Amino acid sequence: MENLYIPQIAKAVNATEEFEFKETIEGLETLTPVQGFMSVRHVGSFIEVTAKASTIITLTCDRTLVQFNYRLVIDTSEMIWLAEPLPESEYPKEREIETGDLVESLSPNGYFDAAAWLYEQLILAIPYPKIAPDAPALEISDRPDENSDKTLDKRWAALSSLKFE
Repeated sequence: MENLYIPQIAKAVNATEEFEFKETIEGLETLTPVQGFMSVRHVGSFIEVTAKASTIITLTCDRTLVQFNYRLVIDTSEMIWLAEPLPESEYPKEREIETGDLVESLSPNGYFDAAAWLYEQLILAIPYPKIAPDAPALEISDRPDENSDKTLDKRWAALSSLKFE
């Protein structure tokens, strides 16, 4: 997947670059190539990126530590502002961060790295926690089992006199 030159996107038909892909993404270990569709539309002061993609990855269950295959699917979009970055000398050493500062931006005369953007979206779509479909359910109770015949560690014996209410 090649980088897209942002001024070239603006000159495309409907100011949009659309393409299908089926390839491996560097840094993402998958069992199948990532395949899907991406659209990058230039809208004046920002670009709108839309993607639908899928692949199969191997995850390790956080509950059982057993590996399982997971179909990773994304259907996402993002607006990326086009603004020239300020030189480092213009940033104060300490400043308060505003909500608007947390928006991703690119240079209007730069490149959009489609593979890196797709990698980030796929990584964000990995479930947390990773639970295998056949993992046993957790049984959670608010009170300790009174019928338990397990011997209590003598270091905790003083706490056994406390009652849960």
